[in-house]
Amino acid sequence: MTLSEAIKQEARGLGFDAVGISRVHSSQSSAINSQPTSLPPYPATPLSRLLFNRLVEWLQRGYHGRMDWMERDPARRADPQQVLPDCRSVISLGMNYYTPHRADERPGYGRIARYAWGEDYHEVLKQRLEQLEGRIRTLAPGAGTRWYVDTGPVMEKAWAQQAGLGWVGKHSNLVSPRYGSWLLLGEILTTIDLDPDEPGTDLCGSCTLCLRACPTGAITEPYVVDARKCISYLTIELHRPGDEIPVELTPKLGNRIFGCDDCLDICPYNVNASPTMERAFHPSPLTLAPYLTGLSELSDRAFATTFRRSPIRRAKYQGLLRNVRIAIQNLRRVSC
Repeated sequence: MTLSEAIKQEARGLGFDAVGISRVHSSQSSAINSQPTSLPPYPATPLSRLLFNRLVEWLQRGYHGRMDWMERDPARRADPQQVLPDCRSVISLGMNYYTPHRADERPGYGRIARYAWGEDYHEVLKQRLEQLEGRIRTLAPGAGTRWYVDTGPVMEKAWAQQAGLGWVGKHSNLVSPRYGSWLLLGEILTTIDLDPDEPGTDLCGSCTLCLRACPTGAITEPYVVDARKCISYLTIELHRPGDEIPVELTPKLGNRIFGCDDCLDICPYNVNASPTMERAFHPSPLTLAPYLTGLSELSDRAFATTFRRSPIRRAKYQGLLRNVRIAIQNLRRVSC
């Protein structure tokens, strides 16, 4: 068994449903000499330069909205070698979070994105990644490693595609031929030169269902999302004091109070999605059927207690109550 195979075996034993490896080439290209003087250091590898250029173009359009951290050091975000010196490989890992439950769509109930139905995935993946990191160091003493779940300066979906976990679809999310749209991602950067997997092939073809399904038209063109219009951004990231959702977009939120799955739900590759074996991702009665009136009466302390282990904490107390208020207004608008 090769070291790459041994690491994959360990990952699956820890509960990861998908694991793949991509190589971070360390050879310096002559293109590095043409680096923009305003954005040093320029990524040294072809893939990192491609990711860097796409990210800069997206930022220049202002599509990141109030997510100021996206602007900080885009070259580092695009290049794992600037995150972990001498990084040779990226181990991409995914956990299936799909459950066959249906959200309660009766009048008076809100809608929460599927990934937030269960426990905070950051904590679930963190524990497994730390364990895998320890086992890698046992298998390869002296190896440098660094893991991330969603919050690190790594373009995880692009590297997951490079590692063969799937492909980045037209909605800008990863699509797996086996798990559809329902993989939560983490990665381990390492200085070990591992055997790479074949990159995922884009199988979207001529399909544009996700573009047409977006309630706010946030997918401005295939593979490009304007976060400022995205309901996930509006209901989760706009949570600072004074952050308000644009009035012209509030009716389009409907009963969505945390995130949005419309572009994911419509994807044809979800037809054969298999339920997760991870109990932490199963919904609670509250997340499956959040009663709007009850949520509107939550105190700050009750919010902290209720969502202590939930991703919904990300929206903050005032942000969630604002979302609930909008959902109630939309319900009244429909009822009139």
